[in-house]
Amino acid sequence: MADTIIQSTGRRKSAVARVTMKPGSGNILVNGRDIAEYFDFETLRIIAKSPLTLTENENSFDIKVNVNGGGYNGQAGAIRHAIARALLEVNPDYRQALKRAGFLTRDSRKKERYKPGQKKARKSSQFSKR
Repeated sequence: MADTIIQSTGRRKSAVARVTMKPGSGNILVNGRDIAEYFDFETLRIIAKSPLTLTENENSFDIKVNVNGGGYNGQAGAIRHAIARALLEVNPDYRQALKRAGFLTRDSRKKERYKPGQKKARKSSQFSKR
């Protein structure tokens, strides 16, 4: 595993994250900025780092992330998915823990499309019998 570079992709809603992971000291760069600078909220940082925390690899890898599309919540979920997939390539023994936590499952929920003649995706105008 020495000097191996692992690449993986993660998706959530309309966000796509491409992760490049290599052995290092635990630095995480998201779109060229530090993760603390990119995500304002601590909860989003925790979501993105959760596979590393679960497998106790917080300070083992340097990670570069290129993420686009969606909002910050979707992007954090996409980063989590991509990091989990990359960790699986590092050590297949992590599969059971990552799978149980739900990090390997692609969350396929997306925004529902608007339907013609309705106000929103599901909200329609009020029904009048007479």
